[in-house]
Amino acid sequence: ITCPGVLLKDKQELYLNVFVLGQYKKTQCVPAVFPVFFQEKLVFEKAFANIVDPGDLVKLLEFDTAILELIQLVPPEGKVLATYEENTRDFLFPDPKLTHGHRGLEREILMKRSPFFTGIAPKLRFSTISLISDSLLSSGRSHIQ
Repeated sequence: ITCPGVLLKDKQELYLNVFVLGQYKKTQCVPAVFPVFFQEKLVFEKAFANIVDPGDLVKLLEFDTAILELIQLVPPEGKVLATYEENTRDFLFPDPKLTHGHRGLEREILMKRSPFFTGIAPKLRFSTISLISDSLLSSGRSHIQ
């Protein structure tokens, strides 16, 4: 996460909270100095029962929301400094015109600042890789995972 020229008033550590496919995961905490580096892989898995057509999966993902939050460990509960929200389909499978065209290459997004955050909006650089596989249920019907 980059944010040129921004110095945080509070010195407590930062982490990134990610909500995708109905699951929350968070990164390890890092020092509160920009640029912030999270060298982690977060893995999200979900089985979609009764989905046999990838087009139906795409429709489901369009109604789901991916949320990313940059949080500082300021007592008592932590302070959300910036957020990013997008439908899960576009988050996992961005428009090819907006990317460099190769799977897994880095993307950049601007996060939305919270009232607690002064300065320019943080820019998050990340990559996603998605794997869709078929599996059989015990009843004999297939579903997408």
